[in-house]
Amino acid sequence: MRLDRMITAVDAHACGEPGRVIVGGVLDVPGETMFQKKLHLEQHADSLRKLMLREPRGYPALCCNLVLPPTKPEADAGFVIMEQMEYPPMSGSNIICVATVLIETGMVPVQEPVTELVLEAPAGLVPVRAQVANNKVTNVTFENVPAFATHIDAAIDVPELGEVRVDVAYGGMFYVIADAEQFGLSLVADEGARIARIGEMVKIAAREQLPVVHPENEQISGVTISQLSGRPHDAAADRRNAVVVSSGVLDWDRPETWTGVLDRSPCGTGTCAKMATMYSKSELDLKQDFVHESVLGTVFTGRLLREADVGGQKGVVPALSGRAWITGFSQYVVDAEDPFPEGFTVGDIWGSSIG
Repeated sequence: MRLDRMITAVDAHACGEPGRVIVGGVLDVPGETMFQKKLHLEQHADSLRKLMLREPRGYPALCCNLVLPPTKPEADAGFVIMEQMEYPPMSGSNIICVATVLIETGMVPVQEPVTELVLEAPAGLVPVRAQVANNKVTNVTFENVPAFATHIDAAIDVPELGEVRVDVAYGGMFYVIADAEQFGLSLVADEGARIARIGEMVKIAAREQLPVVHPENEQISGVTISQLSGRPHDAAADRRNAVVVSSGVLDWDRPETWTGVLDRSPCGTGTCAKMATMYSKSELDLKQDFVHESVLGTVFTGRLLREADVGGQKGVVPALSGRAWITGFSQYVVDAEDPFPEGFTVGDIWGSSIG
């Protein structure tokens, strides 16, 4: 066998959401900041994302993270997040996976019962506090970048659905958040296909009708992800949510391209965005725990620590706690004669086919 590439990765999941972590095979990426490294991958080296996330090495629900040397001296490690259709500036479930992998594989110094480290995401520095017992991470808490709401109870027109009331907020990426009850959904796993389609339709309408730009970084713009919010199923939770991540190219004139997959976890940045909207509505106070439930019944616990100014926009600094579990250690290779060095998608589960 003659190989063109070999990549070492640790697979993990955070409360159900799979997050592959690349720990070897990529030396570094050009860029003076982690955000610039994200842009370089996006614009000049997107083959890595396609290789790791498409079939036959990936699948629609998978996320991937590339661990890199940090660009800031106060950080212990950097990482770039790769999803099926974008490179998010920040992701809660992915940072929980990355922190767990770094600690449990000994890539960073470990102290018990608490290991503290700073990770550099494209969105900025993220302080992490992990509870560790016998070299096993039992909980990860991180302080996210500031979150803020841009639209509250706005009306958008969605083809087939009519008028839909939504909130829009930033929690590391821009979310459109809609109440699930207006679609007759209770947010259970069996509703997954309908949730995904409605979520994609609402997202496209919100992106077109409610433009948004981050006040401190104009390269972060537009609604790129949707969240349906509903009543909790467990009395110990405050809300249940289903976040829909795009898995195909979307075109209003081609309904078969309206494809997305559910975040299996309660979604870290989605939880932060939801808390920001609730704070704007006086439904959540500072220093108050917010237990967010996924379609699987797993939970993340969030808390708003303090207010923050984000380029003149009133925001809040959220913290989030959750847990991840390592599921495997792998070396992914590309045979020199492989006809699909960047993988492929097929329309039966991806919505649109890409060779």
